[in-house]
Amino acid sequence: MVATEPQSETTVTTPVGPGLLGQLIRFGLIGGFCALLDLGTYTLLRAVGMDAVPWVDIARAISFVVGTTTAFFLNRRFTFAGGRRDGGTQVGSFILLYAVTFFVAVGVNQWMLHLLPESTWKATLGWVVSQATATVINFVMLKWVVFRERPVKEN
Repeated sequence: MVATEPQSETTVTTPVGPGLLGQLIRFGLIGGFCALLDLGTYTLLRAVGMDAVPWVDIARAISFVVGTTTAFFLNRRFTFAGGRRDGGTQVGSFILLYAVTFFVAVGVNQWMLHLLPESTWKATLGWVVSQATATVINFVMLKWVVFRERPVKEN
């Protein structure tokens, strides 16, 4: 049998990533896991004596590094897998982003510890506010800067 109709030269492009909603869901799940890792580290360090100034700030810094480094690698693999992979530039963007959010997280935590009234939940609530602030900054910057997807060129 011979085909009599010409074949069209259309190129079907498939999305390289899960799309914005999928990315938000994955980011949320990974973020939840890493937030628990971060909070667990912070709570553990406070329980072993890092509960007074300046040690509480150091504990928050350590927990931030543990949580966000884990989040970076998991998000790179599962959330923003379709994003750019230009080695040094990506690592540099990551370092700059996490340096900024590091100071934001530690600073907001410290600010909350001074603003919130004394309670058994004061440190945890301060951590939650600082983590939420850093999380919003991280998603926006990871999505549109660090793991920015390149536009698909049509032939």
